[in-house]
Amino acid sequence: MRTACIAFSKNGSKVCKKIACFLEKRGVEVEACAIKRYAAQSDLSPLEESLRGWTERQFSLSDLVIFVGAVGIAVRSIAPFVRDKKTDPAVLVVDEKAKFVISLLSGHIGGANEYAEELAEFLQSIPVVTTATDLNQKIAVDVFAVKNEMAIKEMAMAKKIAADFLDEKKVGFLSDFPTEGEMPPELYRYSSEKAFLLESEGEKPEDGIHVTIRSGTKPFCHTLHLIPRVAALGIGCRKQTEKEKIERAVEHTLSELEIERECIAGVYSIDLKKEEEGLKQFCVQWNLPFTVFSKEQLERVPGDFTESEFVRQIAGVSNVCERSAVLGSGNGVLIQKKRAEDGVTVAVAVKDWRVKF
Repeated sequence: MRTACIAFSKNGSKVCKKIACFLEKRGVEVEACAIKRYAAQSDLSPLEESLRGWTERQFSLSDLVIFVGAVGIAVRSIAPFVRDKKTDPAVLVVDEKAKFVISLLSGHIGGANEYAEELAEFLQSIPVVTTATDLNQKIAVDVFAVKNEMAIKEMAMAKKIAADFLDEKKVGFLSDFPTEGEMPPELYRYSSEKAFLLESEGEKPEDGIHVTIRSGTKPFCHTLHLIPRVAALGIGCRKQTEKEKIERAVEHTLSELEIERECIAGVYSIDLKKEEEGLKQFCVQWNLPFTVFSKEQLERVPGDFTESEFVRQIAGVSNVCERSAVLGSGNGVLIQKKRAEDGVTVAVAVKDWRVKF
């Protein structure tokens, strides 16, 4: 996590330094600065660029941006750069006396509300959180998704369901995975797409949430799909295989399985492929981490795999993609055995996972 903090006055600089020390002790990378007049007094870096330039840079680099000063300064500074709640950093405002810690932007997905609570506790300040779901003690879908590492498939639908909660309308909940913890009372659990209400009585809600990796499901009239990142993609390929062939093989595999692209947590292969350019380019394009294993690690993976003597002669292990997928998923369930296309082999495994409330 990377945090940027800036101050504009003598007292504010002291508060900024205090915040920076607190965060650094928690292992957070912090860039703390103040306007030149006050920077040295609090051992902060002097602001060497325009405030607009500094803010623009932090919006692309930082996960959390803290303004120690007036709300107006923060609002005017961030206004040109606010784009999307899914990508904007969290923004907090702390007054120069540290009486209040205000969650200004990206309260849910960015985590500003939680950061405000934590920082206020340290500073012995009053946290100011204005998001409606928090004020009304309702579940915030975007926070729920982030905490469970789920992708929100339809952001507009997430907003509609948030409004349903505030209007005290029924919202259905269906999960293809087990759940743990106490489900909020505003959600009505369903057992399957056909056997609807499980724990409550009444008419089926029009709006609902489906936690799934499957594509095209419609358990409710209006469905918000939350896609957990639980699938491990095991890939093997011939030397110098083009990125386009790898991408095509993966897309065809996902299409045949009828699962969403967003469910992929990472790509896994043997260490012989760690410098395979097409594979590396594919992972960059799809924004997926790429992990490789040694043949010894792959050989120790338990399971019934598609054996190939040719692959053993080349790689030293009889199967790369299936074993890589299972190991990458933490010894999860193989839902797609080796599928070959254009010199590319693809396998998919899903880790043991559950929804946490």
